[in-house]
Amino acid sequence: MKIAVVYWSGTGNTEAMAQSVEAGAKAAGAEVELFTADAFSGDMTADYDAIAFGCPSMGDEELEDSEFRPMFDSCVSSLAGKKIALFGSYGWGDGEWMRNWEQECLSFGAKLACDFVICNDAPDDDAVSACENLGAALAK
Repeated sequence: MKIAVVYWSGTGNTEAMAQSVEAGAKAAGAEVELFTADAFSGDMTADYDAIAFGCPSMGDEELEDSEFRPMFDSCVSSLAGKKIALFGSYGWGDGEWMRNWEQECLSFGAKLACDFVICNDAPDDDAVSACENLGAALAK
């Protein structure tokens, strides 16, 4: 199983989550590559069996729009039937951005490997464990 973990992080919180996703997938036996949003594009999706996407809540509970959103939009046409998972941190709100993102992914036919993982600010032990489990779910 070959997995890409692709994220954008402004404060380091979502980056820490991405590293936990990577660790969980590797522990489950997957080959994993970690990418920042600016290093990944839609034409790379075919190279991976599964992809974890991580983005924090920005602005009015939405995806980061200068790097992450354009990269993600370039992937959308390649994600129908692809196993994916979503994660990210937030500092306010209640996770609306993630629920909206999940629905968007379902609408174009992506297969969610598990429930999304969100955490308020830096990931605590529970969030780290949830991210590791998310990585393991992608590896199955």
